[in-house]
Amino acid sequence: MQKIVGVRFKDGGKTYFFAPNGVNAKTGDKVIVETVAGQQLGVVAFDERDIKPCENQSVDLKPIVRLASERDVARHEDLLKKAKETIKLTKEKVAKLKLAMKISDAFYTFDAGKLIIEFTADDRVDFRELLKELASTFKVRIELRQIGQRDEVKNKGGLGPCGQMCCCSKFLGDFEHVTVKMAKTQGLSLSPSKINGLCGRLMCCLGYENENYEKILEKMPKLNSEVVSPKGKGTCVYRDCLRELVSVKFMGNDGSIMVEEFPLSEINFNNKGE
Repeated sequence: MQKIVGVRFKDGGKTYFFAPNGVNAKTGDKVIVETVAGQQLGVVAFDERDIKPCENQSVDLKPIVRLASERDVARHEDLLKKAKETIKLTKEKVAKLKLAMKISDAFYTFDAGKLIIEFTADDRVDFRELLKELASTFKVRIELRQIGQRDEVKNKGGLGPCGQMCCCSKFLGDFEHVTVKMAKTQGLSLSPSKINGLCGRLMCCLGYENENYEKILEKMPKLNSEVVSPKGKGTCVYRDCLRELVSVKFMGNDGSIMVEEFPLSEINFNNKGE
């Protein structure tokens, strides 16, 4: 077994695993951790716990260096303010060089020795000249990191169609895997304006109830299949998964059409699920 502690660097951000290294860190504590980019200040997402490494191989985790002091927290806040000014200056340089890129976020490592700038772009960007100017201005090692549209919304946040803060920026550590098939399964409109989020990609929430819909649909008749209802044989024309109701179309002897709704428990059919 191997001991780990979960740490986040942003609200609603991904949780990364670190070795406790003898530091008694509890959920909510601010800690200084060692990362690939250098030391960073993060917040403990969950207490120390044991995990079983795959194939009995220990995972090489970076350590927690120490609990963050008031001085550490003050330094971190200063770096956040400095990063905001950095974003402003970087945007000015991007406009000056007429580069087809959009600056999304920027942050310094805790020792202020490295500056990481995140940006979005539709195509590959030759930012060598920008890199030279930034290095000359900020006098630190600089990494320009291209991110996707979903990452940008996660960084900036915003209100979704439901009126709530976007899930990705509020509580999702990782992006949900969603597909158009999920929207079809739930009987949603396939119009991009209905199923896409602020990022222009499929909304993460499409995956929240999809499993329940799939389980219910397994118990329901296929659309346009023949069913037997309390009023005789008809054709299934609509399925209300949440209320478990089936709409059945009947053809009258005079050619008239009538549609009635019945509980799933009152419907008999031979072909189940899609």
